[in-house]
Amino acid sequence: MRLAFLGTPDFAVPSLAELIAAGHEIAAVYSQPPAPRGRGQALRPSAVQAFAETNGLAVRTPVSMRDPVEIEAFAALDLDAAVVVAFGQILPAAVLEAPRLGAFNLHASLLPRWRGAAPIQRAIMAGDATTGVQVMRMTEGLDEGPILLSETVRIDALETAGSLHDRLAPIGAHLLPRALAAIERGGARETPQDAEGVTYAKKIRPKEARIDWTKSAGFVDRRIRGLSPAPGAWFECPADGRPVRVKALLSTVEDGEGAPGEVLDDRLLIACGRGAVRILRAQREGRSAQGVDDFLRGFPLQPGVRLT
Repeated sequence: MRLAFLGTPDFAVPSLAELIAAGHEIAAVYSQPPAPRGRGQALRPSAVQAFAETNGLAVRTPVSMRDPVEIEAFAALDLDAAVVVAFGQILPAAVLEAPRLGAFNLHASLLPRWRGAAPIQRAIMAGDATTGVQVMRMTEGLDEGPILLSETVRIDALETAGSLHDRLAPIGAHLLPRALAAIERGGARETPQDAEGVTYAKKIRPKEARIDWTKSAGFVDRRIRGLSPAPGAWFECPADGRPVRVKALLSTVEDGEGAPGEVLDDRLLIACGRGAVRILRAQREGRSAQGVDDFLRGFPLQPGVRLT
C-alpha cells in the first residue's frame, strides 16, 4: 500500500519500522517541527524524523496540518491510507478523507478509556490494572473512531510510564501491518466504541509533578510511577541551608506512620497522609538517576527530616 506516516516521539518509531519491513511504500513521513532539546536547547529533529531520514524517506514538518498548502500537498500524494501514531496535531477532515481507504491511528489505551494526549501516564496514575493498544479508524472526534484490532496488557505493581511505554510500542507496531492487510483485502471488522466508560487523558500539567505528601501513599506512589521518567514527580529537601529538588522515579507502598513528608528510616521511607512510600530510584537536580542506595550514599537523608 502507498502510505503516509504521521508520528513524532520514540513511541512511533517501531511502528514506522514495521511498516517499512512489511513492504509498504512510505510516500511521506510527517512529524512535528524540530524543537529545543537537551542541555543546550538546540533545535533537534523528532525521533520519527531522525529515523525516517536515516532510512531515506521524505519528511515534512508542518506547523499545522490545517494549512491549506499542507492539505493540498497531502491530497496530491495519492495515498491508499494514512497511519498516525502520536503525531501531536488534530487532523482536519480534509486530511482524514484524502487517502483512498482512510486514516488509521494506533492509540495506547483501551478506548473509550483514556482518549487524548497522555493515556499511558493517566492509566498508571489512576491505578488501572490493565491497558493496551488499539488500531482505530480516525474520525474528526478525538479518538472516537471504531476499533479494528486490540491487545490488552497488564500493568505491573512497579510499572512506570517509561516501562509501560517501552512494552506497548512494539506490541502496537506489530498490530499495524495486520490491520492494514485486513483493510486492503476488505476483511477488516470495525467495532464502534462503547458509549459508556469514556475518560480523557489530559496533557500532564507542570503542577501535577510536585508531590503532595498529605495524599495517601497509594496516590503518591501512582503519581511517582505515572510521571517517571518524565517529567518526574519531585519534592524538595533541605541541604546546606537551601532546598534541593529531587525527582522520585520509582516507589512502592509500605506500612509507616508519621507527619506527611517525614523521613521514617535510613532507606527513604516517607510518610504520607495515610501510609508511607518507599523511594526506590531518585535523581537530584543536575545529577543522573540512581537507585536508592547509591542516591543516599551521596545525599544522606536521616530519619526525622521533613520533605516539602
